[in-house]
Amino acid sequence: MKRMTASVFVAFLAVAMWAQGPTQFHPGFNLFSKQQDVQLGQENAAQVRKQLPVIKDPVLTDYVTRVGKRLMSAREAQESGFPFTFEVVADPSINAFALPGGPMFINTGLLKAVDNEAQLAGVMGHEMSHVILRHGTNQASKSKLIELPALLGSQMAGGSMIGKLAQVGIGLGANSVLLKFSRSAESQADLMGSHLMAESGYDPMQMARFFEKLNAQGGGRTMQFLSDHPNPDNREKAIEEESHRLPQQNYSYQTGQFERMKQAVSKIKEPKPKPLSQPQPQQQEQPQQQPQPQQQPQQQEQSSPHLNNH
Repeated sequence: MKRMTASVFVAFLAVAMWAQGPTQFHPGFNLFSKQQDVQLGQENAAQVRKQLPVIKDPVLTDYVTRVGKRLMSAREAQESGFPFTFEVVADPSINAFALPGGPMFINTGLLKAVDNEAQLAGVMGHEMSHVILRHGTNQASKSKLIELPALLGSQMAGGSMIGKLAQVGIGLGANSVLLKFSRSAESQADLMGSHLMAESGYDPMQMARFFEKLNAQGGGRTMQFLSDHPNPDNREKAIEEESHRLPQQNYSYQTGQFERMKQAVSKIKEPKPKPLSQPQPQQQEQPQQQPQPQQQPQQQEQSSPHLNNH
């Protein structure tokens, strides 16, 4: 009798959550236009390709593109209008990141870590949601509220967006406002990511299972992901609850290429990523100093993007 009562309660709770309906999302305050998001993302992506070991393995590129395009078929992705692209970086850390406007980079470490295609779709859906909700340029807008209106209003004809933004201290790097998000933004990306998964035929519960796996594993390969993606309170529980609010779906979609991808990624040698430089405002030349004995050449410290371990 007690078991029956518990089962009835769980069923009632599930029906109540479904009746409440899925979470509705609204992008926050933003001084950038969508076109400026796209321009900024494309310019940054060109720099990423020069600085990080982006690989052209046709099996891996085709695979992540297939999964990405499947996620793009979801309503919220289509309505955003952003031209998502998907590339693979030879990096052993478990991570991925998406730039404003849609360029996404997926680490080989992530491809090796996922247990099934739905788990990969969960991370990719999470990153796509940051783009759709425009979290990067929202953060930039809030942090540079005074300087940005005049800068963006002048809209440089043929000029570099990232060069202009560097003048007010916005660029790439581990601490860039374009790639670092609040716990609230992470929570939104989790929940919207579950929507993209469900509409695409992937079980959103697999996103929760993968985050549980990362939390259980710990260690250097996972710490950067957890650092770059601050864990909202009860992350896995929130994803599970949202999945119950979604219309019932048939979560059976697969590209059929998962094992082939696993074989291909196991053969990739992962070099140590190069640091990603940021465009800086031009500085005046300093007067020449007298040579000092045993002076060591000065090295400029550079920061790496949130995918170096993201």
